[in-house]
Amino acid sequence: MSDLDKLSIDTLRLLAVDAIEQAKNGHPGAPMALSPLAYLLFTKYMVHDPSDFKWSNRDRFVLSNGHASMLQYGALFLSGYDISLDDLKQFREWHSKAPGHPEYGFTPGVEVTTGPLGQGFGMSIGLAIAEKHLAAIYNTKDTEIVNHHTYCIVGDGDLMEGISHESASLAGTLGLNKLIVFYDDNLISLDGPTELSFTENVTERFEAYGWHVQYVDDGESLPKLEQAIRIAQLETGKPSLIRVRTIIGYGSPKAGTNKVHGEMLGKEATRKTKEFFGFDPDVDFAIPPGVKENWEQAKIKGAEAKAKWDETYAGYKAAHPELAAQFERALAQKLPEGFDKDLKPFATDKPIATRTAGNVALEALGKNIPELVGGAADLTSSTKTIFKASPSFHVDPAGKNIFFGVREFGMCAAVNGMAAHGGLIPFGSTFFVFSDYARAALRMAALMSTHSLFIFTHDSIGLGADGPTHQPVEHLMSLRAIPQLTDFRPADANETNACWKLAVERTNASFMALSRQDLPVLDTDKYPVVEGPRKGAYVLVPQENPDVIIVATGSEVSLVLASLGDLEAAGIKARVISMPSFHIFEEQDEAYKDSIFPHGIAKMSVEAGSTMGWWKYIGRDGSAIGVDRFGASAPGPEVLDKYGFNSANIVQQAKKAIGK
Repeated sequence: MSDLDKLSIDTLRLLAVDAIEQAKNGHPGAPMALSPLAYLLFTKYMVHDPSDFKWSNRDRFVLSNGHASMLQYGALFLSGYDISLDDLKQFREWHSKAPGHPEYGFTPGVEVTTGPLGQGFGMSIGLAIAEKHLAAIYNTKDTEIVNHHTYCIVGDGDLMEGISHESASLAGTLGLNKLIVFYDDNLISLDGPTELSFTENVTERFEAYGWHVQYVDDGESLPKLEQAIRIAQLETGKPSLIRVRTIIGYGSPKAGTNKVHGEMLGKEATRKTKEFFGFDPDVDFAIPPGVKENWEQAKIKGAEAKAKWDETYAGYKAAHPELAAQFERALAQKLPEGFDKDLKPFATDKPIATRTAGNVALEALGKNIPELVGGAADLTSSTKTIFKASPSFHVDPAGKNIFFGVREFGMCAAVNGMAAHGGLIPFGSTFFVFSDYARAALRMAALMSTHSLFIFTHDSIGLGADGPTHQPVEHLMSLRAIPQLTDFRPADANETNACWKLAVERTNASFMALSRQDLPVLDTDKYPVVEGPRKGAYVLVPQENPDVIIVATGSEVSLVLASLGDLEAAGIKARVISMPSFHIFEEQDEAYKDSIFPHGIAKMSVEAGSTMGWWKYIGRDGSAIGVDRFGASAPGPEVLDKYGFNSANIVQQAKKAIGK
């Protein structure tokens, strides 16, 4: 290690220390331990251009242990990204480019939002899947325009989380050889030594998953780290784990203890740490001469690599104009013209489950949107989320079908990584009740506003005999409560078409709740089911001067329509609203909202899920037919009837709403 190498590494360590001291909170231990590794990655081994951080063929870097964020911010600043020393001085302050944990779309150079442990690791698998798939689609025999690595750092906490098992197993199964993960093996967790709670053999665990595994016994040794990185880069069949023994808080008086994990060093310990590294203890945020220039080798090398790629791409574009146009369009998140031309209205002659209609819509869209890819958590035959004419990714990386296995959380995190990579519209699917297993990833998709699609079927107690363990109740309202997550619960096959179209048009995260049971198909000539969903809620059956407004979603819309005769016989005039998306409805202006839910008219809701949340629309005096207890095992129609989803109860509740 040269003197300049050492000085450059120690500068990164102390920038983290000073930023955390100034913020009066943060996690200095991991940045201090991992600075040698970050230095090597950013200045020597990662192919990236700080001047064009969105370059499609850059290597991706994920700091899964996002509490160590100052490691990443310091490395980004020093290597020339659009983040300044003043930004570091504002660490964890309002609107700083250096927030508490790395945030996607907020700080240049941050690929995904991390911090909730394990999710960064899970998303790195998605990034690697995206690279492998896009390379298979766009690279030709003579030209590679997609060829990059994903580098990820994980800590003990990441590997304790259940998602790490799901994701590591999936990565090994898929042979993601462009994925290189560094395990910061520092023997310390927040509560104390890792031996209190984490004693497994991580090396053997990952070998069992099918990974290529190395061990570096000294995280301060640049030669040992470099050798391991070079070997990992040459791996052609497996993802790589490099286990690195480090000393948490290296150089501080608290080194090797949990006291340096999640709190600032303090004034005296900071002075001693700076003295240990040969820095002036009275100078904060010091950048010694030559250090910034040394780090900014990354900028020079990155610009050269990008220029070389640009030249290669120009030749590729001339030789393969159609592929190049598709590549550029997908990266720009622009749908092809006529992407929906194969979406055809469903006939009304027989009922169709919305999960089945969803498959028809998926196939129709997939014909014209090559970037639409995904799969299910071992449930493709049930959720109907498969492209019948395409091979699986495991057999052929160009395939549009990914068999995620029974790994709901890992699947949804991978979908987020694929979306964050760019060039794809990915989806993952399972039964709606199992969205609970993946909720943290759904929240992350919403937080990042990635174009992640989640397709959930078996959406209510109507699924029947599988019983309460498989019957979602609170799930709709629970997921609707997540900001920035678009909900879709279509009423029939034709609304399913409309919702699928909206899901691919909108570039934020969304989920669909689709029925297992067959539902009547609404006539597109009679009902505005094609365009109505664009407003989130719309008038399905108009009624002048109604006694009551009945709003329903999903399978309950057809029940309300079937009840109109009984309502009329009871002397009740009802206007019917279909509301496939709360989120989209809330985007509308107040005038439109008032037109759907006008003041002074009685209202009631019908939805086979929790009634919580409906009062916002129907008022405290409204009537809500819903499910506020767990389901039961019996044939679906019987369960629905026993829970009050029948015409008689709709009439009774309508009378209650209007005080009749």
